[in-house]
Amino acid sequence: MTALKGRYRIGKRFSFDAAHHLAGLPEGHKCARLHGHTYTVELVLAAEELSGPGFVTDFGDLAPVKTFLDGHLDHRSLNDVLPVEPTSENLARYLAEWFVEHVEPGIGGRLETVRVSETPSSWAEFEVIRP
Repeated sequence: MTALKGRYRIGKRFSFDAAHHLAGLPEGHKCARLHGHTYTVELVLAAEELSGPGFVTDFGDLAPVKTFLDGHLDHRSLNDVLPVEPTSENLARYLAEWFVEHVEPGIGGRLETVRVSETPSSWAEFEVIRP
């Protein structure tokens, strides 16, 4: 059998509920008013080699993400807790930066993307580009 070169990828979804409003929008724009979403956050991690019994990383090693979401973002006004305008794009980058600093050093895989959905039909994604 021919050995293929490639990369392994895994994904994990989390959700939380929060409110926000967006400044700088035209008068009457619905997103300028305070409103809420059930956000879905999806992380994609990759590795060229598997560790342990055959993991990119153990899904259990991603538990700190749920703890962070529940403790810092769930049932909050994102305008009050984020250092950036609370768009899905900015939230995806914010979560990617937090993950790379706080979770990634202790696991085998490396973060590739964070996707944030405000609704089932729309999403924003931040792709981590490494040197």
